[in-house]
Amino acid sequence: MAILKLKPSCKDYLWGGTRLMTEFGKEYDGDKLAETWELSCHPDGPSYVANGEYAGETLSEYILMEGKKVTGTHSRHYSQFPLLIKFIDAKDDLSIQVHPDDEYAMKNEGQYGKTEMWYIVDCEEGASLYYGFSREVSKEEFEERIKNKTLLEVLNKVEVHKGDVLFIEPGTIHAIGKGNLIAEIQENSNVTYRVYDYGRKDANGKERDLHIEKALQVTKRVPILRKKSFEPHIVDCDYFTVDKVVLDGQRMKKIFGEIDKTSFASLLVLDGTGKVQSGEECVEVQKGDSVFITANAGEYEMEEKFEALLTTV
Repeated sequence: MAILKLKPSCKDYLWGGTRLMTEFGKEYDGDKLAETWELSCHPDGPSYVANGEYAGETLSEYILMEGKKVTGTHSRHYSQFPLLIKFIDAKDDLSIQVHPDDEYAMKNEGQYGKTEMWYIVDCEEGASLYYGFSREVSKEEFEERIKNKTLLEVLNKVEVHKGDVLFIEPGTIHAIGKGNLIAEIQENSNVTYRVYDYGRKDANGKERDLHIEKALQVTKRVPILRKKSFEPHIVDCDYFTVDKVVLDGQRMKKIFGEIDKTSFASLLVLDGTGKVQSGEECVEVQKGDSVFITANAGEYEMEEKFEALLTTV
């Protein structure tokens, strides 16, 4: 097998909505669905193979059985599978948070830090997010504002639109605002240091934990310059490269490419329907689908009418 369709793990965090179920076809029994972990070997939420002889196995189990050749030579630089890709439906505001870099996270948490990017799949009019500080703040002011709940006053609030991309380096304080539906591509990590959560309580009536001391150690307390372009890619960094695939079914009906031995490819379908073919294998895809194409799969083609994010390492 060279083309695997994946089934995600689902997360029902208190800020989630219903769009991933109603519009993206995600199967879930709960009332709200905040995140789907579409490409994941993380123990907190693995993705599962949905087609072929390995159907029902986790992606991690598939890789273990087939060998690391399916992830590519670039992945050998990592002790763990390198990426985690999600859909996020923010019906309400997410907490104000920060992620550590690899060195700090491996030393203190035993897993990678988090470099990540957000692609705004869709959003309500006027939707926004927080991205760094509006001005430089001292460590003392940062800590005091966390304690007296005035942190939002010194954060950089950014209005977003469909198709926007934000690249978020470790140490950047940030939060997704309500009304955003986002594709998130990140290092394989679940390390988050929360510093403000609007005083919300979980289903048990308890406020969620904050991680103030660790956040004070890792947060960059200066304004972040938003990188305008990674041309010719959407994002290109040390951890992943992301391109957008657009087939309009008219002038652009088919795209050809090749997956060599260096990296697998992840295809996350944002809209539309189509086909992905490599050799004798052909998989139909639709809005919401996640596809894993093994390293060294060779030539492939995508056709019909859909939009997707194509990610490699």
